[in-house]
Amino acid sequence: MSTAVESKRLTVVTHPLVQHKLGYLREKDTPTVHFRKLANEITLLLTYEATKDLPTEDFEIDTPLEKMTAQRLTGKKVAVCPVLRAGVGMLDGVLSLVSSARVGFIGMYRDEETLQPVQYYSKLPTDLRDRDAIVLDPMLATGHSSAAAIDEVKEAGAQTVTLVCIVAAPPGIDFIHEKHPDVHIVCAAVDRGLNERGFIVPGLGDAGDRLYGTK
Repeated sequence: MSTAVESKRLTVVTHPLVQHKLGYLREKDTPTVHFRKLANEITLLLTYEATKDLPTEDFEIDTPLEKMTAQRLTGKKVAVCPVLRAGVGMLDGVLSLVSSARVGFIGMYRDEETLQPVQYYSKLPTDLRDRDAIVLDPMLATGHSSAAAIDEVKEAGAQTVTLVCIVAAPPGIDFIHEKHPDVHIVCAAVDRGLNERGFIVPGLGDAGDRLYGTK
């Protein structure tokens, strides 16, 4: 039985564990310590889906009993690029599966009047041209911040880009696919839409504030 709803450029992970943890993540009374733990656990499961097409090759090993042909990754290099600050709350979930990945950081904040992203920081791996990038942004709302982060990663030379988010809204998905039709989005849910402030509804609130206990 499939645990993901997938199209060419969008995968919604419907695995029961993901949906179970997402329900607790959305709950307004979930404390910061549990919110942070759940965000990492969900990201780990989303990463499992986001990396399922990494190429492998045969290699010979000795088990305690006999020789056998096993599988290993073909040396594909990965860079993980969280969008500050909330994307950092997803970073450990990726690195727990792809421990050799290089990490870059892109600082963005949203102007609350225009809803447009403002970039204030960028520090990316110098060998990004040799890597496939995974951009982390927990909430894909209007899509403007994620698109700007993807712009930055592509300009630095990333071979391919996958966007991993926890909750997405249709306007954000449409915007990413318009600006970056080659980018594959992996998320845990596609919610109803956006409110007048540009927040995802029903959503889970401000992910950064809930991750770090700020207001």
